[in-house]
Amino acid sequence: MSDRAALLAAGEMTVRGRFADASNATLLVTCRDGDSALAAVFKPVSGMRPLHDFDASTLPAREVAAYELSAAAGWDCVPLTVWRDVSEFGPGSVQEFIEHDGQTEVVDVVPLPQVGADVLTAFVGEDEEGDEVALVHRDLPGLRRLALFDAVTNNADRKAGHIIDANGTLLGIDNGLTFHVHDKLRTVLWGWAGAELTAEERDLLRRSCDVLSEQTGSDTLGRLLAGDEVAALHDRIEGLLEHGHLPHADSLRRCIPWPVF
Repeated sequence: MSDRAALLAAGEMTVRGRFADASNATLLVTCRDGDSALAAVFKPVSGMRPLHDFDASTLPAREVAAYELSAAAGWDCVPLTVWRDVSEFGPGSVQEFIEHDGQTEVVDVVPLPQVGADVLTAFVGEDEEGDEVALVHRDLPGLRRLALFDAVTNNADRKAGHIIDANGTLLGIDNGLTFHVHDKLRTVLWGWAGAELTAEERDLLRRSCDVLSEQTGSDTLGRLLAGDEVAALHDRIEGLLEHGHLPHADSLRRCIPWPVF
């Protein structure tokens, strides 16, 4: 465990505030050990609200599992996230807080006639006045990597507001609604649907398979996820490699999160 990870997992935790717009208890904290300190986001198991399709008590562990897979396989698209056993609120996930201006302008909703050639269209619909609008996003390598990672983890809630720019690197936060055994992918990043996988993307998928095959990676994810969820993760990766394309949206279910931002 790195020094930063150890600090988040065991440093003295002080609560600085709460994210009022979060659907679950999400606390801004400082973890400190002597002169070393890190700002972080703490999500205690005790603060998770019931859901109809996920066991809410497992959401913090899924946050950690998403980071572990990202780090071990080289996706590098999730901020450092660890499991913490001890706090005044009980156990939960702790994610290093990434300073950003809150305006990662990679996703937008625009009138359909104004869609430019420099963006990809994820979805076309109507606004509250009945006018046609398009959900669009930029065509960036880091964003496409995140879109594929979400397909791997079966992310059911990739909103635009869950994408942050960390000094030029695009990262995905709020990864709790992931790793379901059934297809739940809901994302604002459908612009690459059906695109052929690149050699780099295939390599990332193979490395993800390797992580699941190795004892350390298998044990780590096995402590955070149910056995059938780990098996489904492996099957999704193998399926992506076999088909060779980024997935299409399922026309029989809702594949766009709401709200999109």
